[in-house]
Amino acid sequence: MSRPTLEVADILRHHGHAWRQLHRSHISLGQLKVMSAIERCRSAELGGHVLFCQACDHQQIAYNSCRNRHCPKCQASAAHRWLEARQTDLLPVDYYHLVFTLPGPISDLAFANKGVIYNILFQAAAQTLQVIAKDPKHLGAKIGVTLVLHTWGSAMTHHPHVHGVVTGGGLSIDGEQWVACKPGFFLPVRVLSRLYRRLFLEKLTQAYQLNKLQFFAEQQTLKEEKHFTNWIKSLSQIEWVVYAKRPFAGPAAVLAYLSRYTHRVAIANSRLLSMDENGITFKWKDYRRKNAKRYTSMTLTADEFIRRFLIHVLPSGFHRIRHYGLIANANRKDSLVHARKLLRVNEAECPVQEETIDKDQIKEQGATYVCPDCGAPMIIIETFPRSQQARAPPAKRGGT
Repeated sequence: MSRPTLEVADILRHHGHAWRQLHRSHISLGQLKVMSAIERCRSAELGGHVLFCQACDHQQIAYNSCRNRHCPKCQASAAHRWLEARQTDLLPVDYYHLVFTLPGPISDLAFANKGVIYNILFQAAAQTLQVIAKDPKHLGAKIGVTLVLHTWGSAMTHHPHVHGVVTGGGLSIDGEQWVACKPGFFLPVRVLSRLYRRLFLEKLTQAYQLNKLQFFAEQQTLKEEKHFTNWIKSLSQIEWVVYAKRPFAGPAAVLAYLSRYTHRVAIANSRLLSMDENGITFKWKDYRRKNAKRYTSMTLTADEFIRRFLIHVLPSGFHRIRHYGLIANANRKDSLVHARKLLRVNEAECPVQEETIDKDQIKEQGATYVCPDCGAPMIIIETFPRSQQARAPPAKRGGT
C-alpha cells in the first residue's frame, strides 16, 4: 500500500502555526497536544531507527510514530493490535449492526459537554439494547454488545453517534441455554428508539440537576429550569433515529467491519486530494443523494478544515470503544466459556482464522520492514532517541 501524497500531518505542519495563533484564546490543551503529535509523527523529533536489507544492502531511516489515537497514520496498527485481541471473543452466531444517533439540538449541546453527552449516549444505547433483549416478549436473553463512538459525518461536521455490534442471541435469564433471535431479525427498531429516547432524556435531565452541563451562546437560556424542561419536552416529541443494518455474513465479516470502524478518525489521509491557495480538497459522501453520485469532493479553507478536524478530539482518558453484557470486561472470559459450552463449541476453536482479516485495511502505512528495492525483510541496525537532529541516510556498508 503506497503512502498518500497528502496527509493531515502536512496540512498541520503548513497551516498549524498560523491557526494556533489565530485561535489561541479558545483552543484546548487536548487539541494542542493532538496537533503537536500529528505534526511530529514519523519525523526525527520522535526518534527512530536505521533499517538494513541483508539481501541487497539497502539502508533507510524509519522514524517513530506518535501513536496518538487521533492520528490517521497511527490507527491502522492500533486497530490490528486490538483485532488480534478480539478474535477469540467472537462466537459462531449471527451478529447485528445497529446505529444510535442524536437529534441536532443535543449534538449542538455536546460541543461544550463532550464527556457528559458522549457518556450518556453510551449508557442509553447499551441499556436500551440490554433491557429490550432481556424482555421475554422479545428475546429473553443476556446479549453481548460492543459500542464504538463516532463523532463525525463524512464532511467532518459534528455528528455524534454510536455503532453497535451485537450478538444475535444470548444466554437465557437462568443461564441454562442459548437463546437465538429469529433469522435476519434482531429487535424491533421502533421499540428500541422509544426506550433509547426516554433513557437518554432522563439521564440528561439528571446531569442538568447535578450541574454537570455548561451552556453558551444561544443555549444560555437553558440555564433556567423552565426553559430546560420545555426543551426536554420538545425533544421527547420527535422521532429519534435508531436503525439496524443487515446482519453480518458471519464472524469474518464482523472482523472486517471492526477493522474499518473501531479506530477511525475524522478523516483518513486517503480521502485528501489537494492543498493549494484555494484550501483543502477532500472526498466525501453526500448521503442525501440516492444515486451513484454520492461521492464527490469538497474544498474548505485551511482554517475551517483544521477547525472541523479538531472538534472531534475526545476528552482525555475517554474510552470510545466499550463492551457490555456477555463481553463486559469484568466477566468476559467466564461468560464466553459458558456461551461456547451451550453452543457446543470447543474453547480452543477460533471462529475466524487470521487470514480472514483484510490486511490492506489494517496494515500500517510505511511501517513494515520490507526492502523497497528487492522486497526482502529488513533488520534494525541502529536506533536514535527523540529530538536528535535529522540526518542523511547512512552510507552503504563497505562504502567509503
